[in-house]
Amino acid sequence: MNSKLYPSGETSVLVLQGGGALGSYQAGIFEALAESRIEVDWIAGISIGAINAAIVAGNPPERRIERLRGFWELVSSGFTAMPAFPGEQARATFNEVAAGWVASVGVPGFFAPRMPPAFLYPPGAPQALSLYDTGALKGTLERFVDFDRINGGETRLSIGAVNLRSGNFVYFDNRHERIGPEHVMASGALPPGFPPVEIDGELYWDGGLVSNTPLDYVLDTERQRDLVIFQVDLFAAHGPVPRTLTEAAEREKDIRYSSRTRLNTDKNVEMRKARRAVRRLIEKLPAEMLADEDVGFLRRISHANFITLMQLIYRRKPYEGNSKDYEFSRATMLEHWQAGRNDVVRSLRHPAWRERAHNEAGVAVFDLTRDARD
Repeated sequence: MNSKLYPSGETSVLVLQGGGALGSYQAGIFEALAESRIEVDWIAGISIGAINAAIVAGNPPERRIERLRGFWELVSSGFTAMPAFPGEQARATFNEVAAGWVASVGVPGFFAPRMPPAFLYPPGAPQALSLYDTGALKGTLERFVDFDRINGGETRLSIGAVNLRSGNFVYFDNRHERIGPEHVMASGALPPGFPPVEIDGELYWDGGLVSNTPLDYVLDTERQRDLVIFQVDLFAAHGPVPRTLTEAAEREKDIRYSSRTRLNTDKNVEMRKARRAVRRLIEKLPAEMLADEDVGFLRRISHANFITLMQLIYRRKPYEGNSKDYEFSRATMLEHWQAGRNDVVRSLRHPAWRERAHNEAGVAVFDLTRDARD
């Protein structure tokens, strides 16, 4: 990755949503971006997105794909059987069996059922707060991530979590503090499956409890430099009307964890239109008013950088169900990875992307893998 395929002066950002086993889609996304020689200056992630983000930021460019692949091969090594029969129904059965296996025995290098079970511990004991023990994840992160490299700041890393006591959303950012394995684990500590993680005397849970995407953090934090954002969503907001109780549970999960990217984008388009209108209005003021304190304040806050946003949204397969975010089989991992690669290749080749240009709205949004179901 030794050159950029977008205008100089723009900062490239990879935004990674939470979604458990679906996270190998993000790994495929990154691999295809790297092969297209697109450098990533800043990575923001939540939950599994924080893990993938830490692996990327915590390795030199030439080792990032190798480290991502090593992690995903490890966590999918508990169920390496391949589907024996063709057809959607057979594959749906395979996926449910694989997910059931994970629920029973856990995921290598990630989490394992708590023994003894949580209900046998007294109230207030740390072990009483989760079904699984994530102690193995710390060692896995230390194996695949160089935290000294992260804290060197070559690539910006931002990961979101929720303070258990206050309920407030917080971001750990290597521009402002040192990042360690505990920060990454906190971002992925989804209750009641995983235990909260203590950092500096405070307990934290998964950032997805408040917002499953770091997009707003990126847009609110950087208002000066133009941004090219690759927004990777693991749950699609659009979807079919459910027909069964199982399908209803899956649809509820999709809606709850989807990033509402289009809603956030529409909001930012309107904000940028308003800022540009303020600046045009200031230009029309008589010279004697330009020194006014209120005019100076409006001039400062009305600066609007240009946002180019490519949406890369995982579209579920017909045979995937409510367990898709904890179905860590090797076969499904490889499918998700390849789907991410394919979506990047299709998007980068699309004429709309190749011919993109700045516009008056201040935001250009591209969703170039949408299909007829959307």
